[in-house]
Amino acid sequence: MSESTLTASTPISAANDGALRSARLSEAGQAWTQRIGANPESAKLTYKVAGVGVGSVATRISSGKHQFTVDEPAALAGDDTAASPVEYALAAIISCQVVVYRLYAEQLGIQLDDITIDAEGDLDVRGLFGLDDTVRPGFSDIRLAVNISGPETQERYEELARTVEARCPVQDLFSNPTPFGTVITKV
Repeated sequence: MSESTLTASTPISAANDGALRSARLSEAGQAWTQRIGANPESAKLTYKVAGVGVGSVATRISSGKHQFTVDEPAALAGDDTAASPVEYALAAIISCQVVVYRLYAEQLGIQLDDITIDAEGDLDVRGLFGLDDTVRPGFSDIRLAVNISGPETQERYEELARTVEARCPVQDLFSNPTPFGTVITKV
């Protein structure tokens, strides 16, 4: 497949994933480098997501052309129709890490054949329910188990991991305070 026929919507199958992924990552990197070089303000992105309450405590989320549901298990007043917000938060860090691992493997010339990531987060609901003000309502600890396959040395994959930890946007959200504001509008 030539670069002229390569598009962001070209699916990556198991048969051609390495070469196609490499081409897409290279193309995207070159395009962003050119775009930012021509206009540094183009590097600043704003993401917008909207949600509406449905069911007991569920939320229907719209993000561009995508829609999905977030719910809670019955023990937290939900109907258990979808993953919970904190499960989606763990999914967000996993998916962001996969993107950044692939991106920097390409940039650093590190062959990354396959990657799987498992996440665990510890949450004490006493914070959520206001039962103990010394307990934070969010995760007290998050652990990722990253499994990588490929021909590189352990040291090269550790170099890649250090780069990912320094560059992953969602990990940054968990690791550093982010300014946060809420506007309430009565309708």
